[in-house]
Amino acid sequence: MIEVKNLTKYFGNTCAVNDISFRIEECSVVGFLGPNGAGKSTTIRLMSGVLKPDFGISTICGYDITTQSLHAQSCFGYLPEAAAGFSNLTVREFLTYCGESRKILGKRLAVAIEKTAEQIELLPAIDQEIRKLSKGWRQRAWLAQAILHDPPVLMLDEPTDGLDPNQKDKINNFIRQKRSNKTIILSTHILEEVEEVCDRVLIIANGNIVADSSPEDLAKKYGNLSKAFKNLTTEEMVPLG
Repeated sequence: MIEVKNLTKYFGNTCAVNDISFRIEECSVVGFLGPNGAGKSTTIRLMSGVLKPDFGISTICGYDITTQSLHAQSCFGYLPEAAAGFSNLTVREFLTYCGESRKILGKRLAVAIEKTAEQIELLPAIDQEIRKLSKGWRQRAWLAQAILHDPPVLMLDEPTDGLDPNQKDKINNFIRQKRSNKTIILSTHILEEVEEVCDRVLIIANGNIVADSSPEDLAKKYGNLSKAFKNLTTEEMVPLG
């Protein structure tokens, strides 16, 4: 489903992602867990094609994100960290724009918007301007654009950052509901989210994968997930993104 080989990215002389490789099978929820600045977001940006790697490849559903980008992009939805923009559009106008950019048109698009909005409880805000919405509602609007074309893969970069507990629950409930038929990559620094929704966790520190296991196995080895996280990421961090 997803394969990353020797992925490497430098910003100047700083190595943000250091020769990482992994595979992710379909219908699983994989957490990228690490401190702020560990390289989680950079990894997702490389996998989604937002950034180009200096070395290595990332393939989604068999398509290389760099050389077969259109095919690869049709296979995933991407929720960027701190998503912003399109603030003067209503949610419906925003989703219409996103759908048309993916060649979803006419009645098919209208049905997709209604279905998606209902699915993530966005209908009460569907005709409101994005700039007038709370952060939680804005985050749901951006989640809606990621799932509008019903892709088999979702990449969610810090999807609950800054949300209140009720809003976090709605996002995490959505992930739980989708785990049976989608592959989900969840980038987060929140341990509880990983424990609640992830089948597998890659702990990232200073651009390196320092652990690749289930949350349960890491907790068993180190006493709990918090101790595993602290033990594996306590070296002095160089902020990477």
